[in-house]
Amino acid sequence: MNNNQSATSKAELSQEAAQTLLLKLRRKEGNWVDWGKICQQLQKAGYTAQTIFEETGIEGKYQNLTIVAAQVFESICTEGASEAIQNYFQGPRSDVLYEFRILNHKQRFAAAELAMDKSLDVDEAHEVAKAIQNFSCYSTPPQGFTVSPGDAVAYQCWKVARGKKDLQERSRLIARGLKFAHSVTARQQIEGLLSDFTVVSVERAPLLPVYRLEEEEQLARIIPVAGTLPLKLADLQAVSPLEEVQPFRLVQFSGEVTCIPIPGWQAVLKAKDPVAIFGKSGELPNYSLSKSEDVAIVVDRRSRQWDANAYFLVNNDDGELEIQWFPEAPDREILGQIVVILRPKRILDENNIIEPWQMDD
Repeated sequence: MNNNQSATSKAELSQEAAQTLLLKLRRKEGNWVDWGKICQQLQKAGYTAQTIFEETGIEGKYQNLTIVAAQVFESICTEGASEAIQNYFQGPRSDVLYEFRILNHKQRFAAAELAMDKSLDVDEAHEVAKAIQNFSCYSTPPQGFTVSPGDAVAYQCWKVARGKKDLQERSRLIARGLKFAHSVTARQQIEGLLSDFTVVSVERAPLLPVYRLEEEEQLARIIPVAGTLPLKLADLQAVSPLEEVQPFRLVQFSGEVTCIPIPGWQAVLKAKDPVAIFGKSGELPNYSLSKSEDVAIVVDRRSRQWDANAYFLVNNDDGELEIQWFPEAPDREILGQIVVILRPKRILDENNIIEPWQMDD
């Protein structure tokens, strides 16, 4: 949240009202549901978790837990939770309700009823929430099981138990499944494992395609394009600089903006206000090739101090932009330093990059 947003939000909650809420937290007035609502109200008003901690002694982690759990509590009340259920979770059992945050309102209500009926602790509540979530993926319940949360947990136990060779572990899962089974048919399915010792392999979810960028070059820098030579100074100045948001160099812009990705080389990352210009290699000074090709020229508009070891962008006598090297400080205005000139990729067969690697016998 930026400062302007904070100031606007804080104006909606007077200093006196905020101090009253902070005092309630310090004195632990009410129950954890009240604390969660107050923490949320203060945070929306621009008070950081650290500020609330310093004023009340309530750690940021617990603030988040109570805020989310209070929202879950409100949702089960909306679904018609009885006074007995409400009193049970105000007990306090915020940590149990927090585990049900991944469920929809109806599932939360059903899970809350099960949690009270079975006196679940936080670890059991976590397993129940995951089981209900996984069970909801089936368009129709598996044979012998119903949509009740108890049967969802029982099915998970039945499914995992079938894949266990270890009899002790298998027995533990069967006992747990019988504890949660709601319907008669679900109990029958699980009891069947007591006489059927066939091991059925359980399908495992594939590994997620998770990678970590190890080098800067692997993450490109997005650079706005001013156009293709010949260009005027106005074309260069018309391009607004882009701001990057870490850690993935996220770039936000509006309007018609053309951009080019440039590898994250050190020189590119050091540029403070880079702009790309397209041109031909034949237009470059001190550069000769037998065949002219397209090039992308990255210019740092912020770097305008002369350096004998660098090339610069300047205006020529016709008022058009050109690249020049100067053995000594020039009389004309420097518009930016050339950071890098990128030639197009040259790959003999691009399909080899995306096709599975093969080797002839």
